[in-house]
Amino acid sequence: MILAMLLGGLRRCEVLGLRLKDLWAGEHRVFVADGKGGHQRIVSMSNKFFVAVGDYLTLERPVGCETERVFVALKGPTRGRPLTAAGLDQIFAGAKQRAGLDHGSCHQLRHTCLTRLREAGMALEAVQAQAGHRSIESTRIYLHLTNDWLADEYKRASALIDIDNATIAGQFADQDTAVR
Repeated sequence: MILAMLLGGLRRCEVLGLRLKDLWAGEHRVFVADGKGGHQRIVSMSNKFFVAVGDYLTLERPVGCETERVFVALKGPTRGRPLTAAGLDQIFAGAKQRAGLDHGSCHQLRHTCLTRLREAGMALEAVQAQAGHRSIESTRIYLHLTNDWLADEYKRASALIDIDNATIAGQFADQDTAVR
């Protein structure tokens, strides 16, 4: 569940809504059937997620669950039933404690994923699709990019512009020679 948010940028409700048929391991994708506002999307996902889900399905998920939901309660009177938001919060709190973290949220995992994708050079429109944002403005506001990334992006774009300017100047020089 944590990897779905951290590696795929899924929202907490989207993780809880995942069905077995939504996991497209061969394509390294996840189908989000009921995203924010009832919108659907296909999300690319790291192989680490699919390996972890495979381990979960084999080693932890109770045998004979009648639900199609991927994540289910593992103990107590609701064992084998779809995991609730409160159940996910409890699991997340335990994971934070084991990691020695005092704070953190599911939304921060999603935010971390989307920020890292952008910092790694993913196009803003691609991050928008991954996040399930309807407006590119939501994506721009959502991402806080490091100054180093911004400086690197400027240098890269500036170098391309300089190359284009040199090419254009060369073309003008060629045209000027041809006219004479």
